[in-house]
Amino acid sequence: MVTKEQIVRWLERLASVLAENKAYLTDLDSAIGDADHGTNMARGFAKVAEKLVSVADTDIGNILKATGMTLMSSVGGASGPLYGTFFMRGGAVTASREELSVEDLGEMLHAGMQGIQQRGRAIAEDKTMIDAWIPALAAYDTARIAGEDTAAALRRAVAGAEAGMKATIPLQARKGRASYLGERSIGHQDPGATSTYLMLKALLDTLESS
Repeated sequence: MVTKEQIVRWLERLASVLAENKAYLTDLDSAIGDADHGTNMARGFAKVAEKLVSVADTDIGNILKATGMTLMSSVGGASGPLYGTFFMRGGAVTASREELSVEDLGEMLHAGMQGIQQRGRAIAEDKTMIDAWIPALAAYDTARIAGEDTAAALRRAVAGAEAGMKATIPLQARKGRASYLGERSIGHQDPGATSTYLMLKALLDTLESS
């Protein structure tokens, strides 16, 4: 089970991870985007960390919804609406929950990814964060169906996200600012796929350290 305290610690850890990786994500984005992904993500989750103080005692759904609303209001570019939608959708399917089973967490992650897909209209191999989410959740589902526990399923999801992230390097971008570069987008790792990997890795690290 994933407790609401672990969800709060995950979001706090993610704020630190994104602050530490701000320059790295910005460097990735400077090659094929607006050079603001690292700055935007670090700023947005710093605001989330501040917001958590007032919502940490509520249920998981409310914590996730508050996270999404904070990102929507504080992050510019594409990442704010996309990640904001992820957490809003995830919060909707975890309303009133105090803890999440391996099935519940999978439902939350899938709802979030579907929100990203609907908002950004990206599909596999468009060279976006979806290229990390799809293999991550496929791996998670396989592990869950095989009876593995939450931490084991997340380990597989993180490995899937990492593989998907690296697989964006040879792709030509078909969505967003990067698509304007055409073939020049080939050879660069997608920053959104990278922040997706960091987000799932932070969740795994939180569970394994609890």
